[in-house]
Order: sequence, then structure tokens, then C-alpha cells
Amino acid sequence: MVLENAPLDFLTWLFGGAGEIGALPRFLVTVLVLAVLALLVGFLTALVRYGPLKAGDLTYRVVTNGIAELARTSPRRIWAIARLAIKESFRRRVIVALVVFFLILLFAGWFLKTDYRQPAKLLLSFILTATTYLVLMIALLLSAFSLPNDFKSKTIYTVVTKPVRAGDIVLGRILGFTIVGTVMLAIMSLFGYLFVVRTLYHTHEVDVSRLEEVVDADGNVVGKTGRTTLNDYHRHEVELDADGNDRALSTNEHYHTIENTGTPDEPKYVVSGPEGFLRARVPQYGKLRFLDRRGAPAPRGISVGNEWTYRSFIEGGSAAAAVWLLDGVNDSSLRTDPEGKKYLPLELIVRVFRSYKGNIEEGIQGSIRLRNPDNPNVKSNEDIFTAKDASINTFDIPVKLYNGQKEIDLLKDLVTKDGRLEVVVQCLDSSQYYGFAQPDLYLRLPDASPTWNYVKAQIGIWVQMVLVIAIAVTASTLLNGPVAMLFTVSFILLGFFREFFVNVATGKQVGGGPVESLVRLVTQKNMITKLDQSFGVQLMKWIDWVLRQAMLSLAQVLPDFRSLSTVDYVAYGFNIPTNKISQDVVVTAAYVLGLCIIGYFCLRTREVAK
Repeated sequence: MVLENAPLDFLTWLFGGAGEIGALPRFLVTVLVLAVLALLVGFLTALVRYGPLKAGDLTYRVVTNGIAELARTSPRRIWAIARLAIKESFRRRVIVALVVFFLILLFAGWFLKTDYRQPAKLLLSFILTATTYLVLMIALLLSAFSLPNDFKSKTIYTVVTKPVRAGDIVLGRILGFTIVGTVMLAIMSLFGYLFVVRTLYHTHEVDVSRLEEVVDADGNVVGKTGRTTLNDYHRHEVELDADGNDRALSTNEHYHTIENTGTPDEPKYVVSGPEGFLRARVPQYGKLRFLDRRGAPAPRGISVGNEWTYRSFIEGGSAAAAVWLLDGVNDSSLRTDPEGKKYLPLELIVRVFRSYKGNIEEGIQGSIRLRNPDNPNVKSNEDIFTAKDASINTFDIPVKLYNGQKEIDLLKDLVTKDGRLEVVVQCLDSSQYYGFAQPDLYLRLPDASPTWNYVKAQIGIWVQMVLVIAIAVTASTLLNGPVAMLFTVSFILLGFFREFFVNVATGKQVGGGPVESLVRLVTQKNMITKLDQSFGVQLMKWIDWVLRQAMLSLAQVLPDFRSLSTVDYVAYGFNIPTNKISQDVVVTAAYVLGLCIIGYFCLRTREVAK
């Protein structure tokens, strides 16, 4: 999961600060611009049909009447329309979606094997993705065809004979379908969570025949080591204290606690269920820089030919290194283990690139050390570890460390007075490579609740559902069912590629604008080859400038559906920031408000609503 920076504080995001324009001012400016454009288009249309005087009068009356009707919107009438939408949903057999979901859960266990190295990631990603697609599909079908079917069956004539306004109809439909979708989402999320927990549950037995005693320097037995039986496609290494209690060490991102319910002479080991599968890590990121193979500073690591250049690599068996600078490290950053010793929790995600295969089951060796940013000679001894591709390596750094033979203190000697600390990672195996990006190393703060994190992921699905319903209901006020559905799907797809739109419009995308890209495709010229400075090329660039401005304007009103999805947070075991959820809910509310107003004016153009 890629997360460069934590989301802004909610109030800073909303109102702005530090030279950044807040979301609320941008929203108000966008609304003002769209309102002016709508008035201008409406006035010009009326001008062509009726002349200047009547056009001005019509525009004035449409605006004033619309504002008056929207101000007189009645919660009672909205709820009545919402109840009709709910009844209509059940008449259209919306319950079928739940049946499909339960069938997916019923047969998913046949295909989702838990021998995967990260089974929780696989199951959570599958469940959340399946829930998202089903909920959005049902929301789309219900909302896109509702009003067109009412027009087709003449049911709308019965509604408009009541004291119901166009705004009540639009908002009532959105509310009704949102309630139906929310109930469905709650049921799916509950049973999906139970499915994940039940599928991941397993236990082991301690393989007593393989236990070996651990003795201290005086010959006293201080514990035992061994391993568990093979269950659920894996086994665990076991470490027991003198009383026979401890844990089965972490494998496949989980561990088990072991309790001796017997006596030291006649032990009876009871292994718990899995612990640590569901996590909600709270990371504190640092700043990344690289050293080349000679140990000199470099802007990036080296490229190994991957198409996705987000990560760059360091060469093994050389002085190349990835160096992170952590801020705000102090005594509160430390944790305490069961024995009362304090340690600094670090986690490192490593992408491995092999220049030769070797034994694919064995990882690639690397080292990690801490050092003082102000005095690089003050550093800890190397801690050797073995990494596999895309694995999360956990390091519990003790407070007491060594620089050669000299004992040093983590906080006093390595952390500066202003809380800065450097972490240096190298690849040790020659001709092998480690790949890193800035978020790949982080200081792990106390975990949040995994269950609450799962609930926040459902909120992320919910805001996407509400957006789909609002867009589809608004489109259906003017278009027939199939066209409204296609319009909504197109809006969603464009929303997923909003960042690409912005990059093309602002010139960040290599290859030029739409026309230039088409020319390069037809003439088979690559993206970086310069074109001849002819009149045709200049004309093409002018056309591209116009198209880019149109794309940039469109991007300003497109919802960024990609950023609304929080599936990866939960699947990879990271906490979803509350600021992000709050921002997504506010953005959705703003879209619903704007779409309701647009839907009102669109519905007013229909003859039955006049």
C-alpha cells in the first residue's frame, strides 16, 4: 500500500492554511462558477427562442422560484418519497443481491486457500472488493431506472398531484435508496467479517517429541524450544519458559500463545487461536534518501527495469543504502515488552529483486542500523535480517545498544535533542537488490482497533454508494434508464482516472495532450521524441491547449473515486485515518447537495413537473 503522507487535519483541509486553499473555499468558487455558467447557458437558450426581454424575465423567474422552492423543502414530504423508494426497492427484488453475496461466501472457501503467506490480506481484500462491487451495482440499477420507470408507467402523475415539489422527489429518492443500500451494506459487512474470522481460525499442538531443553551458563533449565504440528499449511517455531508458557512465534503474519495447564513434570500444552491476523497499524513516516554503491549521496536508487518506477533499488554487497530520517522520536515512542524492557518498534517493507534466482525459498540478507544525524560516527552495530519480497520485517530496537564494544543509549546517544534519528538499511547479498519507497519504513505507534478499522472501510464503501445513487438519480431526472446508467458508469470511470486527467491538463503527463498523443500513436513516435515546429504542429498544440482546459475544468467536478476506496488500508493492516473518513463524508455531502439542486432544475424541465 502506497501512502506518502498522512491526510491533513480536518479543519486545515476544510478551511486551508499554510498557503493552501481549503476545500470549502474551492467548493464555493466551483459552485459560483457553475451557477454563472448555467445561468448564461439558460439565458442564451431563451434568448434564441424568445428574445432578450422574455429571456431575462424567464431566467429571473426560474432562479427566484427555484430558490424559493428549495427553501420550502419539507422533511415530511422527503420521508414520504423515501418510503416509496424503499418499497419500490423490495418490489424489485433487491434481496437478490444478498443471496448472491451469501453464495459467494459459501463457495469462496473452496478457492481462497489459507496457505498464502498473507491470508488475512487475501480474505479481507476479497470480501471488501466483493462487497463494494455488489453494493455499487445494486445502487446503480435501483437509482438509474427508478424515475424513468415512473415516467414510463405514469406513476409519477399520481405523485405530482400531491403537494410534492421536484426537490422533494429528487432528495427523497436519494434518501430512500441510501437507506436500502445502507441496510444491505451492514448485513454484508457483518457476515463478511464473520467469514474472515472463521476462515482464519485454526490452532496447533505442540510437537512434544521435538522439544529441546534450553540451559543457562550454570546448567539450569530455563525453557524449551521446538515447533508445533503442521496445521493449515504451516507450522510455528515454539519458545517456552521454565513453566511451559510462552508463544508459538510469528508465521504467516500471526502467532499463538501457549499455556501449560499441567505441571512442569507432566505438561499439557494448550495452544490458542491465531493472534495478530487483523491489525490496524498506525505508522509514523520519515524522509528517505539514498546512498550510491560508493556511499555517496544520490537523488534516487538505481533502476532495475521495472515499469513502475515508484520504488528505486540499492545494490547488494556494496555501500549503497537507503537512509530514513525520523522526527519526533522520544520516550513516548518506546514500548514495553512483557519482561518490562523498553524498545523502539520499527517496521520495514522490502521489495526484493533477484539478478539470479538461487534458492527462491530463501530470503535475501540485509542489515539495519541506527545512527545520530548530527554525528554519523555514533551508530549502532548492524542488525542482520533476512527479507522476502513484499514482506513486513519487524524490529524491536532495545534502548541499550552497542557501537563496536561500547554500550550506547538509544535516546541519549542516537536521538538528537530535537527528536531526530536516522535508520540505515543495506542489502548484503552481492548482485541482489532491495527496493524502497518513502513509506516502506515507519515507526509503529500503538495499534488502533482492527474491528473499528473494518467499520471505517465500510464507511468508505458507503460514501461511494451514496455518490453513485446521487449521480444516477440526478441523471435519471432528464435521461431514460439505460442512458442514465451509462452516464453514471462513465462518470465513475472518469472519477477513477481523475488524477490522469489532471496530469494531462497540467502538462505533467509525458506525451502531450490528446491530439498530440493520437498523432504520436499513428506516426509511431515515442513520447519523448520532439516534433517538428511546423504550422500543423503549432495548430495541434493550440487545440490541445483548449482540450486541456476543458479536461481540467471537468476534473474539478469529478469525484475522485480511487481515493475514496479504503480497501488497501484494511487488507494491508494499516489504520484508516479518521481525518480521511471525515473528509470523504464531507465531500460526499457536498456532491449530494449540488446534485440535488441540479436534479431539481432538470426535473423541472420535464412537462409533468411544471
